[in-house]
Amino acid sequence: MSELNLFPIANLLLPEVLVAYFDLTNHTLSEDELHFYFQESNILPQEYKQGEVTSKGFHKEVTIQDFPLRGRQVYLHVKRRRWQDNNTGSVVSRNWNLVAKGTRMTKEFADFLK
Repeated sequence: MSELNLFPIANLLLPEVLVAYFDLTNHTLSEDELHFYFQESNILPQEYKQGEVTSKGFHKEVTIQDFPLRGRQVYLHVKRRRWQDNNTGSVVSRNWNLVAKGTRMTKEFADFLK
């Protein structure tokens, strides 16, 4: 099967929070799996806009299993951004609740399976 550009299709199928706050950087497609790779955009969280913070890269990548599509398992590889508060030296990041507790899947998929 030839490699297709799935970026426009991904925007229609994936959770809205990923499309709004993350950049789709890559994807891979095989006979039985589809992998999407995301990096959080460098948009400072609202609660830190008044302070002095500097982008300090990303947290470790997290893999989330999403709804299967056409018999293929779908995996979302997400890298969350982190910032350093220049006044306190502490590392800050957004509080994302993308994964249902106790699972490695999106909340929507976990709710579907219940």
